[in-house]
Amino acid sequence: MVSSLPDAAGKGFANASSYDVHRPSYPPEAVDCLLIRLQIKGIEKARIVDLGAGTGKFSQLLAAREERYEILAVEPLDEMRRECEAKNLQGVTVINGDARNMSVEKQSADAVVAAQAFHWFATDEVLEEIYSVLIPGGNLGMIWNVEDYNAPKSWEPRTAWEAKLKDIMWTYDDQHPRFRHESWRKVFDKQLSSTPFTIQAADPLFSLPVGEDSVDFTHWMHPEAIWERYRSLSQIAVLEGDELRRVKEAVLAAMNAPDVERDPDGKLPLHGRTVYAWTSSVPGAPVKNGG
Repeated sequence: MVSSLPDAAGKGFANASSYDVHRPSYPPEAVDCLLIRLQIKGIEKARIVDLGAGTGKFSQLLAAREERYEILAVEPLDEMRRECEAKNLQGVTVINGDARNMSVEKQSADAVVAAQAFHWFATDEVLEEIYSVLIPGGNLGMIWNVEDYNAPKSWEPRTAWEAKLKDIMWTYDDQHPRFRHESWRKVFDKQLSSTPFTIQAADPLFSLPVGEDSVDFTHWMHPEAIWERYRSLSQIAVLEGDELRRVKEAVLAAMNAPDVERDPDGKLPLHGRTVYAWTSSVPGAPVKNGG
């Protein structure tokens, strides 16, 4: 299947096993809050589509819950999908699908969740596809782990060394949409893009405003582990040779500055926040492309 993801994502995520090892899971508090908002916490056998499931990090959390969810992990990249399949997660069916064409039965999902992914495919076409697989009134959730060094420019990093890593990250920005660009909301706002004379005739697929909340996190990690996590980000993962060496040297130099806080084991506090967002589909809304 042809992926709707940009080449930068495909190349950056080619090393799926490294991605799976070095990317963090999601805080239980944030996951619980999101599932409540999606009205599926405590709902046994609810059917959930994990869209852009990657190596199955979010599916793994869902599969471990007592609700015994039916989970459809939709992922277009072969390496990522194989990594997810290898986990043999209970209640999880891994599907070779794309955000524009999930290969999921229409009006069959109680919820669709995009974990660390929605920014890649936040388009009208994808919103219509998501709407088409949800039951009437079904819910869409999005969740991201956002380290201070990979955050929007308006977010203030909590330490000087993380600010330096953030500057490096933005230096290598490739203009492909990521959470830090904060453009993912536009596809929802466009539903009511109109003048005061036409807004009454608007037919949004999803309710507005989109709900949004976050949970702060701090992970204590050794510098080399932070580097590996940093390197797993797609725009850094594509670097090679001298360019990659220069970035690594700059990152490690920032972490080795004399004013950097460390615990007795030499670990540094890596700061960030887990952002989650939710909205519900509007029953009976017209779909331009017919789903």
